[in-house]
Amino acid sequence: MNVVREDVDALNAIIKVVVSPADYQGKVSDALNKYRKTAKIPGFRPGHIPMSLIQKQYGRTVLSEELNKSVNSSLQAYISENKIEILGNPIPAKDSEFKGDFENPSEFEFKFEIGLAPKFEVPLSSKNKFDYNKVKVDKKLIDQQITDLRRRYGKLVSSEEVSDSDMILAQFVELNADKSIKEGGILHSSTISMEFVEDKKVKKELAGKKVGDKVVVNPTSVSKGGKDTAAMLGISEAELENVSDLFEMTITEIKGMELAKLNAELFDKLFGEGTVKNEKELEARIVTDLGGMFANDSDRILTRDVYDILIEKTKIDLPDNFLKRWIKASNEKEISDEQIAAEYDGYAKGLKWQLIQGNIFKTNNIKLDNAEVIDFTKGLLVNNYAQYGMPAPDDKELTASAMQVLQNQEEAGRVYDMLAEQKLMNYFKETVKLNEKEISYEDFVKLAEKK
Repeated sequence: MNVVREDVDALNAIIKVVVSPADYQGKVSDALNKYRKTAKIPGFRPGHIPMSLIQKQYGRTVLSEELNKSVNSSLQAYISENKIEILGNPIPAKDSEFKGDFENPSEFEFKFEIGLAPKFEVPLSSKNKFDYNKVKVDKKLIDQQITDLRRRYGKLVSSEEVSDSDMILAQFVELNADKSIKEGGILHSSTISMEFVEDKKVKKELAGKKVGDKVVVNPTSVSKGGKDTAAMLGISEAELENVSDLFEMTITEIKGMELAKLNAELFDKLFGEGTVKNEKELEARIVTDLGGMFANDSDRILTRDVYDILIEKTKIDLPDNFLKRWIKASNEKEISDEQIAAEYDGYAKGLKWQLIQGNIFKTNNIKLDNAEVIDFTKGLLVNNYAQYGMPAPDDKELTASAMQVLQNQEEAGRVYDMLAEQKLMNYFKETVKLNEKEISYEDFVKLAEKK
């Protein structure tokens, strides 16, 4: 087997594989002998069929299969042994003339195109400066968190009149345009939450109302529309089209939230017995917990900012024409040139980021060793137990569980991606110059949601 590489340019090459009879004749002969033992041809007993008939019936197919196996094996071995960094996989060379005769087999020549991974440098160093945004945990945010905790462990109690945070149980009756009750119309009881009523006029009108009071409303003004409106009226979403815009809403019950008291009982429920003893310690714990909760978001924002800069500033040329042909050839479903053209920029951007990540890992000798992966998986499992308020098992059982998770290929891929992302983030934080900025929670949320 003779394998030769011919460079077209810095990003494209042709690999020529020349197969001589000595490379395939023995394998073809062995395969045909196996066929001879099992083939069924009328008039002949199995194993006694003349080889000429076997050759005639199966020769071309077997030769094709053996050539395909040999060529692919040699091609991959050549790429591996010569440490050729390629993008995608080799594809048959475009418009190349196939050399060989299946009727009179002798020497065969196959040509493949390969796309070469580009050489480039990642422009990231201590000269690069990035904002590292952190949430300013002020009194407003602490008070809001305390209120949320008290609400979570509070209880619903009857209220005399509607306030901005109450829940209302009401009966909805469908009306005609003149506000008379529609015969055969909808009659349904449902619950609405004042917190989610966005129509300021309706919210103002409902405020202060008591049990028994009636208000004419458009059902969409006291719901979130679509499925929510349909559920509130007890109908399907498809039926909304024929429903009136006017409903008489009769308040039958008002429920307000009585916040849990800030005492030892609540503190123990939230953090474990004796961990937090008073409101001052509660506030300190909230500051710590919020700082940890927002740290991951701060890291994600930094990663996004570094990503944007590296995608923009890293000069990476790709073998675009090859990659477009490879995408088309390797796609399981038929894909048009127009579709490839429309989606290629997004694909190329993703590929560039993969190359940048690979370059960073290789250049800085960042590795994911087996022990690290297992420990990382164990940490994920401990967090899962904590979310459900359960103690983690002992280390032996935890290790066994981690190993079981990693046996699942999909789960293992997810774990490796998460650990790689963490290592990449650590590299960014150690390499670039960070300007720590404290911003309000509202501004932080806007920044996190920014595309």
